[in-house]
Amino acid sequence: MSIDINQLTEAELIDLNHRIVARLRVLRQLEAHVTMLEFRIGERVRFRPEGRAPVTGMITRYNKKTVSIVTDDGHRWNVSPQFLERSEPEARTVPPEPSNVVALPLPDTHSL
Repeated sequence: MSIDINQLTEAELIDLNHRIVARLRVLRQLEAHVTMLEFRIGERVRFRPEGRAPVTGMITRYNKKTVSIVTDDGHRWNVSPQFLERSEPEARTVPPEPSNVVALPLPDTHSL
C-alpha cells in the first residue's frame, strides 16, 4: 500500500501527519514498556546522566514511559529504561552478630 502525498490536500496532509505522530508515539511507548519489564521494582540499577558521574539506585515505580529511581544519596530520578543497566551488588562486609553461645571442647572419651 502506498499513498501519493502529492495528491493530498493540506487538511489531508495534516490529518496524515497527526496519525503518523500518534503511531510513532505508540511504538515508542511499546518499546519502553518492553524494556521496562526487563527490570523489577526493588532492583538496583545504574545509569549515566550526560556530563555527570554514573548514578546508582533502586527502582521504586513504573511510570508510563520511565521508571522512578531513588538513588543511594536519596535523590529521585525518572529515567527511560533504555538508559538503565543492572548494578552489581555492593560487597558489604557485615560483622558477625554477637552471640551468647560459647564453644566448649568435647570431652575426650578415650580417657574415661
